[in-house]
Amino acid sequence: MLESLKNLFANENTNMGENNKNIDLDILAGLMIEAANTDGKITDVELIKISTSLIQVFKEDPKIVDECLSKAFENKDNSKSLYFYTSKINKTFSDDKKILLIEVLWEIILSDNEIHDFETNLIRRLAGLLYISDVECGNAKIRARERIKKL
Repeated sequence: MLESLKNLFANENTNMGENNKNIDLDILAGLMIEAANTDGKITDVELIKISTSLIQVFKEDPKIVDECLSKAFENKDNSKSLYFYTSKINKTFSDDKKILLIEVLWEIILSDNEIHDFETNLIRRLAGLLYISDVECGNAKIRARERIKKL
């Protein structure tokens, strides 16, 4: 399944221009840092999970990922609204890619073995803004939890 998702993103990334790809990476990094920071702290495990997801799942260049994550981490207290992120995601991401994003966000949240009410609330709000049903969001959480268990 992971290979098919990687292929999905590889095909979409080859069709996008370099500028759009950098914008997508900034949006993804910002949103993932926002999700990790929802409980008031970002652990090293969460940062590693974010970096790994951006590189392996979303097929981003490791050097550019490090730069974007550093920038997003520095700006975490000046974060944009969820609407800022989701409006851009809705314009450029397919439904499958949006569901995968929710899955990755669940993995980030679950990586510290704690789920806070604020984190659950964030995912529910994001799912609503991304037009993802509660059922699809719940299934994404289950898949994320299963992947975390395998690691």
